[in-house]
Amino acid sequence: MTNKLFSALADLFKKHRIVFWYDSKKELRKDYESLKFSDIEKIELNNNQFQVKHRILREEPDQKFLLYHEGEAPSDLDNWLLDVQLASDEFRTDQSGIWLNELGLGVEFTDIINDHAVFFNAAVRREKLKKMLRSDDTQNAVKIKMLAVCAASDPRIEDILENLLTESAIKKNEKVNLIENSGLENFLWDRLKLSFGYGSDFPGIKDFIIQLFKSCYDMGLGNDSALNPDALVFLKRWKDSVKHQDAFETLSAECADILTMEKDLQKRDISSLEEIDCFELVDRKILSDLAKNVVEQTISSNDRASLIRQRKLGYWYKSYEDLYQAIDYGARFIKFLEEAELSIESIDDGLTKYTNYWYMLDQLYRKYIFHTRQSGQISMLKALSDKVENLYSNNYLLTVNNNWQNQVDQCGSWGKTNLEFQRDFFRRQVAPFLKDKKKVFVIISDALRYEIGHELHSRIRQEDRFDAKISSMLTTLPSFTQLGMASLLPNKKIQFSGTHATTIFVDGKSTQGTENRSKILQDAVKGPARAMRADELLGMNKTECRQLFREHDVVYVYHNQIDATGDKKESEARVFDAVEDTLEELIKIIKKLVAANATNLLVTSDHGFIYQDKVLEDSDFLGADISDIDALHRDRRFLLGKDLPENTGMKSFTAKQAGIEGDMDIQIPKSINRLRLKGSGARFVHGGASLQEVVVPVIKIHKKRKSDISKVGIDILRRSTSFITTGQFSVSFYQAQPVTDKVHSRLLRAGIYSKDDKLVSDSHNLNFEFASENPRERELKLRFVLTHKADDLNEQEVYLRLEEQEPGTSYFKEYKSERYVIRRSFTSDFDF
Repeated sequence: MTNKLFSALADLFKKHRIVFWYDSKKELRKDYESLKFSDIEKIELNNNQFQVKHRILREEPDQKFLLYHEGEAPSDLDNWLLDVQLASDEFRTDQSGIWLNELGLGVEFTDIINDHAVFFNAAVRREKLKKMLRSDDTQNAVKIKMLAVCAASDPRIEDILENLLTESAIKKNEKVNLIENSGLENFLWDRLKLSFGYGSDFPGIKDFIIQLFKSCYDMGLGNDSALNPDALVFLKRWKDSVKHQDAFETLSAECADILTMEKDLQKRDISSLEEIDCFELVDRKILSDLAKNVVEQTISSNDRASLIRQRKLGYWYKSYEDLYQAIDYGARFIKFLEEAELSIESIDDGLTKYTNYWYMLDQLYRKYIFHTRQSGQISMLKALSDKVENLYSNNYLLTVNNNWQNQVDQCGSWGKTNLEFQRDFFRRQVAPFLKDKKKVFVIISDALRYEIGHELHSRIRQEDRFDAKISSMLTTLPSFTQLGMASLLPNKKIQFSGTHATTIFVDGKSTQGTENRSKILQDAVKGPARAMRADELLGMNKTECRQLFREHDVVYVYHNQIDATGDKKESEARVFDAVEDTLEELIKIIKKLVAANATNLLVTSDHGFIYQDKVLEDSDFLGADISDIDALHRDRRFLLGKDLPENTGMKSFTAKQAGIEGDMDIQIPKSINRLRLKGSGARFVHGGASLQEVVVPVIKIHKKRKSDISKVGIDILRRSTSFITTGQFSVSFYQAQPVTDKVHSRLLRAGIYSKDDKLVSDSHNLNFEFASENPRERELKLRFVLTHKADDLNEQEVYLRLEEQEPGTSYFKEYKSERYVIRRSFTSDFDF
């Protein structure tokens, strides 16, 4: 006992020079007498108060004193040392006193101890509370910290509430029960009323949760709500917390069911739901209606883009990103095709229009199909998919290639156009590097059609210090792998094998396999050259890559993912997945080569392809029966043979007309028709003369020494007044430049702050990614909701602040700010 007394007294003397001890039950004299202090004088009070007072105040004003009295404390009127006692502290040995002493709390906190004895019964709780307490704590501050101990949180009402909501989500009530058993529940409801305006005839955590979600939904609609705007600020903070996301999702789903949100949302126009982010059903409603609106063309491009941009900032966007992307790409495809003029005046006219504009239709279609499949929501998008597929197959792909076929039919000699011809690739693209004694790497990705190359070109340029230029190239005919790969090698003479039509010879040497291609390169270069597979390169370490660079003047790297996937019937439907994988892998290859000191890189392809996601009909196949034709090779898109009979549904070329040597005849189904073949896939095809098959990219890549990436600049547009006069405040932001490959988007956090850096509004994460050249389309209007903290700042300055996160850290630094003054009329305090 003596040791505990000594320790408790020592703590009191850290704060006070004089400590009073009234031993009301006369039980502790022996303990008092046994106490020994090196720097504290003990005095027993026994009708000597005046003498003691003179000594402790006049004679020894710096000495510490323990003043002990055996018995009850005198009344205030009879207490000659009352003034000293009030300026000092009292050591109490009743249970309440012991706890107060242990916690370092004054006698003014006695009622808290007595009213909440259950809380203080546990030493663990007292210890946790003691660590939180500060010398200037008020009674309310102490009670909030007691709530924090019960809720196992930091002593802020928002943190306490978050933990209680998380407990509710997992159907437990230990923390709430402890609060109730400790007699703190009424204090909790009072704090929730003060903070959020919560009131109820049946207060409880579940009741609060329901009010919270309903109020935030009502506020989003612009309706009156039970809770105040601080509830919306709290919900935004709560759902954005990684720690509490599971709880938010669980309780959101439960409240959506209790509040019959599905029924309510049925009657809402999606334009009114743009900023509401408390229920997953809101995104489902928006996506469902948005898809219908796109099909029926009842939503403008600007409204669609604005809606999707707003939803992109929302909590549920990641869960539905592919659906939003699919709808956006589908809408853009429909709009682009509406405005496209598909006539073709000549071969060169068709190639120019395709490489300048029309390729985008193939790209938008590919992106739509990819994201639709990734979303897994095939049924939901069925109407839009049917429309996109019908427009792509009939209004675009068939139409443009029928028009193109009219020009191909008049073509007597393939390859003589304004585009570079594939046979000239080595002479025109590779040889100039070697002539200047520069090393060059050539990456050949099988079936990388032009529109995919265009996306790759953009992705390369988005990388820091990487520059790239894209041009187009016309493939040889038929547009199939063996001939395309041969045409990209140095060549004077290309011809088909007499015995196996798909084996191609360059200058008398077989082009099958990387070993034969290496020999052809070495003979042409008269020096070290190599052909290799992409997986071999990717398997090399940095030292091996650098050795590859040092020891060779030219390296051809063969990559095959798109064609390998599309050429198999069982996997052709996944060809657009393979495209995405290819783009990522090619970037990886390019970076690996650059890291090995390669400075000159070319990316190209052997051929393109046609892919239609629909189930093909009889009309998609050539009507004529070709089963009796004596051909050396048959494919979905071409025939090879000698003296092939003429067919009105096929375009015939001799080898010479196709720009290659030999006496082989080539026949290609017109437009996009397929030949009937057993066992092979028909949706992914190549070998023909369609624009999608014969136009491939040539990308030249160069690594710069200096960084060339920047971010868009953002301005806060000044209003006509700098005063904030209501609880909601709207402001516009302006993105100074459009987003391009080299000028990237900027992600900022926006909020209104007091002079002492306290957030007094809700906070918004903003992604400035406008790509439009039109300045008006790069404005973003935002509404801030002020919290109750702003009520105390009337006629004071506040700051709208944009902050940017330091990469790889949780630290935000100020990007830009604007000063405002809160000036709210007293009439805004009333509800009418």
